[in-house]
Amino acid sequence: MVEAGHSRRAIQRQLGMTGRTVKRYADAAKPEDLFAGQWRTRTSVLDEHETYLDGRRNEGRTSAWKLREGMVPLGCQGSYQRVRAYLYQRRISPRPVAASPPSSRTVAGWVLGRPEDLSGTEHLPLTNARANCPEIDARTRHVRSFATMLTERLPDWLAAARQDNLPSLHILAAGIRRDRGPAGTATRPRGLESSP
Repeated sequence: MVEAGHSRRAIQRQLGMTGRTVKRYADAAKPEDLFAGQWRTRTSVLDEHETYLDGRRNEGRTSAWKLREGMVPLGCQGSYQRVRAYLYQRRISPRPVAASPPSSRTVAGWVLGRPEDLSGTEHLPLTNARANCPEIDARTRHVRSFATMLTERLPDWLAAARQDNLPSLHILAAGIRRDRGPAGTATRPRGLESSP
């Protein structure tokens, strides 16, 4: 409203705020400026024991009385009520949401699919999975080199095999052509889609 040209007194009347509140909001360059005050920097007797408290809490120990008794030998001067308030605050605070890892079926789909068909939302997690798991990286390399062999080198091999008068090789080539399906497109072998 200040930027729109309204006077602070007009803003005060229109919003029903005190002059001091309007001044505080108008003078703030960023939202964090509104949170100035001693409470931001106030220390607690539990500050140096947060690691201990959080560790015990993560282990499932939630009795404020027992936690406080365990902190006394560590030199904690905090009262039972402070420990209880600390635990309550941690309980109601939102926990960070961790992304769940992709399922093995999803990773297998990324590995077995054509790299050029992967979307950006699929390519990035696969790259991440390959970087963090040498087994997935090795499987991806082998599957892709095998796919390259089948799609780029196999047609030439089949054509060359047809040229020679070797009936047993013709039977093998005919079986491969049949497995590849119409127009030479390879069909995925049964069961391969579920293993990464």
